[in-house]
Amino acid sequence: MAPLKITGAVVAAATMVMLSYCYLGFFRFSDKLESCSSSKKKKKTKTKTKKEKLSTRNGLVDAIGNTPLIRINSLSEATGCEILGKCEFLNPGGSVKDRVAVKIIEEALESGKLFPGGIVTEGSAGSTAISLATVAPAYGCQCHVVIPDDAAIEKSQIIEALGATVERVRPVSITHKDHFVNIARRRADEANDLASSKRRLASGINIAHQGKTNGCTAEEEKEPSLSSESVTGGFFADQFENLANYRAHYEGTGPEIWQQTHGNIDAFVAAAGTGGTLAGVSRFLQEKNEKVKCFLIDPPGSGLYNKVTRGVMYTREEAEGRRLKNPFDTITEGIGINRLTQNFLMAKIDGGFRGTDKEAVEMSRFLLKKDGLFVGSSSAMNCVGAVRVAQALGPGHTIVTILCESGMRHLSKFHDPQYLALYGLTPTAVGLEFLGIK
Repeated sequence: MAPLKITGAVVAAATMVMLSYCYLGFFRFSDKLESCSSSKKKKKTKTKTKKEKLSTRNGLVDAIGNTPLIRINSLSEATGCEILGKCEFLNPGGSVKDRVAVKIIEEALESGKLFPGGIVTEGSAGSTAISLATVAPAYGCQCHVVIPDDAAIEKSQIIEALGATVERVRPVSITHKDHFVNIARRRADEANDLASSKRRLASGINIAHQGKTNGCTAEEEKEPSLSSESVTGGFFADQFENLANYRAHYEGTGPEIWQQTHGNIDAFVAAAGTGGTLAGVSRFLQEKNEKVKCFLIDPPGSGLYNKVTRGVMYTREEAEGRRLKNPFDTITEGIGINRLTQNFLMAKIDGGFRGTDKEAVEMSRFLLKKDGLFVGSSSAMNCVGAVRVAQALGPGHTIVTILCESGMRHLSKFHDPQYLALYGLTPTAVGLEFLGIK
């Protein structure tokens, strides 16, 4: 058989065929790659758009709630329990009270007790006042706050910066007519009287012989915030007795905790001022699972610990009506009370613990150093309570508490070294030895 002779023309032709095949294949591959890339881009864009839609909330009010639940690593590792804190300080107004402010105003508007242009009044040690001042403008309302003059000065400054009117008054017993809560109630009545008199004037009714309220007629009203031409009346928020407070947590905070823990929760602990948070959360959680234990942590000077653990709130000599000065012997603010509020009566509590100022101060510094959490006095006390519950239940349990507020509104007292030194509360602990953990 004769050998196959490969000519230059054959080689050239074969080369051209191969190049054409490779060239065609390259473009097919490129088209496929481009198509795939384009598809991924579209998918990515679609995902991004969807994500943007999900992360958008409708105004300030819609941004309140659904706060993160975080593991407090240092306390969890020290106790062998999962200690979780609900970050209520991330609400727009900076505290758990934002939820209460929204619920109180919305229910008042729905019931016809408050109208746009009206003045919401409240007596508050700070956080609720700040939340009301934050939220009220979103509903077209004004805010007038009465605050005890021993509260941290920055709280008043924040409230005023938010556009609300602030009255600072001396701390007295709730039975005194000039207790800050009672003054706030009067301010709402005065605003209603003022609005009524203006309506009568507009209707041509003679008010020459109008009776006086607190020694002055509407025209002689002393409070500038209540004399605005646009005032449509007043509404006393009444955070201590208004069950909208309890409902805010029963319908919001409690369900969020249950969902965030997937129902795997053994205990909840919190301090109480109005009692709304403890009541709403405890009742919701125990309705979901009666095995969930709920506890109170109470600061010095408060009678709630005695009521929960012994059934007696205070001795006859300690009754708030007989006190001549501020009943609270504590530097914590917004927690502790010597009467049973309607909100607190809704709580389902299994036990209580007594916390001290020193423990709260030490806890706040420990959390800052170990977890980067800069918390206020009530948040610190709640974390003291969480450790106490962990010690009582033993390792392996999941315990939730509330990080009510940050330390930003506690700079002049709770986070001021000179102020703490005056009361012998300078923090000295290295770890958690102040709670018996080495």
